[in-house]
Amino acid sequence: MNHRLPGYLLLLIAAMNSHAELPQALKSLDRAQLDALTQDDQEARRIIRLADRVRAPDRPFRYTLTLLEHKDGQDLTDRQQTLDISMRFYKPSEIHEKGDARALARYILPARDKGKALLSDLDKMWYYAPDLRRPIPISRQQRLTGQISNGDVVAADFDYSYISTLVGEEACGTQQCYKLALKRRWAYVTYPAIEYWVEKQSYRPYRADFLASDGRLIKRAWYKDYRAALGAFRPHQIVIVDALRKDNYTTMNYANMVLESLPESYFQKEYLLRFNG
Repeated sequence: MNHRLPGYLLLLIAAMNSHAELPQALKSLDRAQLDALTQDDQEARRIIRLADRVRAPDRPFRYTLTLLEHKDGQDLTDRQQTLDISMRFYKPSEIHEKGDARALARYILPARDKGKALLSDLDKMWYYAPDLRRPIPISRQQRLTGQISNGDVVAADFDYSYISTLVGEEACGTQQCYKLALKRRWAYVTYPAIEYWVEKQSYRPYRADFLASDGRLIKRAWYKDYRAALGAFRPHQIVIVDALRKDNYTTMNYANMVLESLPESYFQKEYLLRFNG
């Protein structure tokens, strides 16, 4: 991955300008602010919340993510990347008076990427590499590899990030699915809108179409390989397909999921300077 500062600055400025009409973000995830989020379709919210808990637990956890790009019928193994990701995304509850929304992604492979890291903290994201003097702010929309954006590598909470509406029901292979329309709440959220299919019986995510502001399909995600992990059956593979070239896609393979809460200090951008290989 080649992160070039000028490109990031241009994307960041463009994103800020084009989404100026949206609220920027909550300042924190305390109970009062989250309770104030508007949502007319409560049935859609119920479905989204259940599907969110299938994709990820409501406690701090850690996993390994391997990204493999497929192009023109070939596996681009020379571009394969593996990241060690620690998530702290949970909402206020009986256990937690205040929620959290932070993620730390550390590069494991290839060896040349050792020391690189991404840090996500609510509405902000930073990139660090050993050849940089300090972490730099980046856009979630910036391409990471293949069909994957920076914002894709951390598990998003759709209920927090989007206003959802239940459109109806449709067949999904052998299952019946809810079809939902999602519109982002905040300017920093990676995608303006999503069409989302969730299996009616199990609340397992089945498919997601990520859309541009004009409704144009950007890419499509298929949730696959459901296996037991952390007390539930969760997708261990997500296939992200290019909207224009369906033979071009990237697989996101999840492994080594464990409940783990890293020290608070790890989720400070100053701490990234310690990941220098």
